[in-house]
Amino acid sequence: MSATLIIGNKNYSSWSLRGWLLCTRSGIEFTERFIPLHKADSSEAKRDNSPSGLVPALHVEDMVIWDSLAIAEYLAEQFPAAQMWPKDVRKRAIARSVTCEMHSGFGALRSQMPMNIRALYTRTEMDAALAADIDRITMLWRECRASYGKGGDFLFGDWSIADAFFTPVAFRFQTYGIELAATESAYAQMLRNTPEAQVWSAAAKSEEHSIPAYDR
Repeated sequence: MSATLIIGNKNYSSWSLRGWLLCTRSGIEFTERFIPLHKADSSEAKRDNSPSGLVPALHVEDMVIWDSLAIAEYLAEQFPAAQMWPKDVRKRAIARSVTCEMHSGFGALRSQMPMNIRALYTRTEMDAALAADIDRITMLWRECRASYGKGGDFLFGDWSIADAFFTPVAFRFQTYGIELAATESAYAQMLRNTPEAQVWSAAAKSEEHSIPAYDR
């Protein structure tokens, strides 16, 4: 099986991080193709490689999968030994629910706290929408860890697709100095400390391309 993952900047592209984590954890053999974001030819390059014009996009043989959740489901089906969803049907249903909520929601967090792994900010202003997003995310983390996370360090015990979808949030919380309670702080640190996240973070910090709008 020949696979190529199209990604954007590792420092800024949270969705690329999710796609890369999914591919890495699944065990699929893949190569990366990097498209720098926010350059004159970025949009054209993305459209040439992704039907939606967005990244990540996974090319497998003659097929293109261009949505992160679709990539997750494809890899979970193709590589069942990786156990990317919880085995238990109840856990799996809740894991899919929180993953889908992260996939489709939290617009204030996305717009006001763009991912920037290289940066460390002291944030003093937070509007009601952003505060509500952070409260909802931390509540999900706390409830999942308490109800389904026994026996492991992740939301549902063992690592799952849900953890991949929340890893960029863990980096955002670090970047913007968001104070977390003990349980949520330990979980965020765990996400940032996985070997895969450490590899991605190191690559992000060594990237030369900068996006001034995100480096404010």
